Amino acid sequence: MQRRTLIRAAVSGATTLAIGPHALAAKSLETANAGSPRRLVVVFLRGAVDGLSVVVPHSDPQYAAHRPDIGLQAPGKDGGALPLDNRFGLHPALAPLLPLWDAGRLGFVHACGSPDPTRSHFDAQDYMESATPGRKTTADGWMNRLLGQLPSRKDSPPSQAPTQAISVGPVLPRIYAGPQAVANLASGNAATKPDVLDRPKVGAAFDRMYASSDAISSAYQASRQAHREVMQSLSNEEDVTKEMAAANNGAPLPNGFPADAARLARLMRNDGQVQLAFMALGGWDTHANQGNATGQLANRLQPLGQGLAALAQGLGPVFEDTVVLVMSEFGRTVRQNGNGGTDHGHGNVLWALGGPVQGGKVHGHWPGLDTSALYEERDLAVTTDFRSVVAQVATRHMRLSDRQLTSLLPGFSQASLQGGNLSLITG
Repeated sequence: MQRRTLIRAAVSGATTLAIGPHALAAKSLETANAGSPRRLVVVFLRGAVDGLSVVVPHSDPQYAAHRPDIGLQAPGKDGGALPLDNRFGLHPALAPLLPLWDAGRLGFVHACGSPDPTRSHFDAQDYMESATPGRKTTADGWMNRLLGQLPSRKDSPPSQAPTQAISVGPVLPRIYAGPQAVANLASGNAATKPDVLDRPKVGAAFDRMYASSDAISSAYQASRQAHREVMQSLSNEEDVTKEMAAANNGAPLPNGFPADAARLARLMRNDGQVQLAFMALGGWDTHANQGNATGQLANRLQPLGQGLAALAQGLGPVFEDTVVLVMSEFGRTVRQNGNGGTDHGHGNVLWALGGPVQGGKVHGHWPGLDTSALYEERDLAVTTDFRSVVAQVATRHMRLSDRQLTSLLPGFSQASLQGGNLSLITG
């Protein structure tokens, strides 16, 4: 096994830097003076979730006509959507999020998406994570570029900079590709499993091997420190979780996303340096047997809603300084197909939660579902470029300058901005 391979194994597939109490001690003066750090969490729904079932345009006369079997009923009817306003309703499986809507901390941008027309999952996800639609040569992801603009990251040598970004999942996603180091945290039970370097003799041997001050050794040392602190932090939280489970008297807790979201919330709440986080969830490619108020899609949405509610609750006061974006590569066809499902479409709905969110409102321009208004007479049209939402989060919430925004979103100009009149994020 080569040296580089061993290092990669030691840090769970990602280069990590210090996290936890040491990172807190190293908090930059600039960040400290700015008060509580601004945070951003992105949840990516891979497979293209059906936004027309998430935020249901029940008042549109074409909705029921296009979806006689999988369409949701209007609020108040059996299996109906939950009321949002006089035009839209929320899928009933997302009921845990309704208090956030009522509190003005949850909003949506409908008919939002990438201006690129591809219906390829791979290409659409690549474009949305690089934030350069239609361009495959972009080397880095927009969250890595954003990380590079954050004050303490920008002002610190890479080997000394505290961890400001976390990815939860098996591999580092495209959105984090780039020169800035990101901590990778396994999801589920694997998050707290020790790796091979947690064996005392093996760990000690590697520590001696990489005890010098060269670049590779420095990266190894920083990664080991980050791993120890993450494991310690999660170990403490696991003790609390066991106590909570005992108090539940054996009742099972929801698996998957809700547990990961709650763990991420505790980590971000306890470590003031972690400003960016990313999670991806699959299973949204509902070509057949999609269901309506119940069924396959509802079974996916339920833990998603529970997890987002757990994330908001777990962040506690930090939620007021956090924006959570839920996005997917594209929407699905307006008309149901012959298999009781939907196929790859175009426009979708983007979700936003958090203290800086102007919630309680469905933002964006609704183009309608009349055939003449559909993209290629089959898909919800995109009237808001997703980059306009990213731009608002970057400038109004994360405080990036116009010059920094140009670096964050290359090729994106205010002149071509769709959805420029959005009032989604407070400034």
